[in-house]
Amino acid sequence: MARKIAPFSDLKSLFELIRIFRKERPDMVHSITPKAGLLSMMAAKWTRVPVRIHTFTGLIFPYEKGWKRRLLMMTDRLTACCATHVIPEGIGIRDDLIRFRITRKPLRVLGNGNVRGIDLNHYVRTENLSRKAADIRNYYRIPDDGFAFIFVGRLDRDKGIDELVQAFRMLEKEYPKVHLFLVGIEEPEGKSILDETREIITRDDHIHLSDGWQADVRPWYAAADALVHPSRREGFPNVVIEAGAMGLSSIVTDINGSREIVKDGQNGKIVPAQDPEALYAAMKEFLEQPEMVREMAAAARDLAGRYEQNYVRQCLDIFYREVLR
Repeated sequence: MARKIAPFSDLKSLFELIRIFRKERPDMVHSITPKAGLLSMMAAKWTRVPVRIHTFTGLIFPYEKGWKRRLLMMTDRLTACCATHVIPEGIGIRDDLIRFRITRKPLRVLGNGNVRGIDLNHYVRTENLSRKAADIRNYYRIPDDGFAFIFVGRLDRDKGIDELVQAFRMLEKEYPKVHLFLVGIEEPEGKSILDETREIITRDDHIHLSDGWQADVRPWYAAADALVHPSRREGFPNVVIEAGAMGLSSIVTDINGSREIVKDGQNGKIVPAQDPEALYAAMKEFLEQPEMVREMAAAARDLAGRYEQNYVRQCLDIFYREVLR
């Protein structure tokens, strides 16, 4: 199934889904991502699957313009029309579905919004992780009194990497012991960062790019002092929850998902999206007020507990039982 718009490939995928649903005759089909949702809901309705659920994890059309925005709204409306039940991942997604009249079906946010949940027993600091974290800091020559911000995710324009690097460049001129971890890869299908941003990342000794995709990001979280997640759009960012579980306060942008996870002043700070000056000011505040950062970090794990994995799964299990009666 192609990730981007690909009419011939999409049609082939649709017919394959119809074939599978006819063969398996499921009682329920539950889709999550946009492309899978559109094709699965259409195929499930065509084959008369009785319960058809789609979870909207992130809306793209509010951030597009012109024909592409109209096309994306049309496909989301078609997905919702073919579904018997619609689940928005979070309050922000729910409000956008209502505001843009994507569907008139009842919208039910399960639990506190996140669809995956987090294993709090996995995302916890241990002696082994602390040793790995110390190795990371030593490798990049970060002193004990140095402060390391961390970003985890795709390195593309939508994640706010351009703004983050701009803010960091301003910050390190004043604070020579500040560092930045960029943990992730630049995806070919993503919106590329600026050439200037890429050049700065390459030559700045205080910006540390991980060696590609990391199977285990916990040592990186443990090596950092705070998370920065300056994304321009999100559904419900798992990395903010993960960082909180690892005891990190966060600086996030005022977008769907992020503003639901972070309570401004309690477990982090919220700044406007696409605003490097505001991001710089928040990062500077973190450096100048270590006690504030420690207090917010102490609260971060408790607030991350709202998305404990067993609770999230229990909410979904209850919902399944209700709709399958």
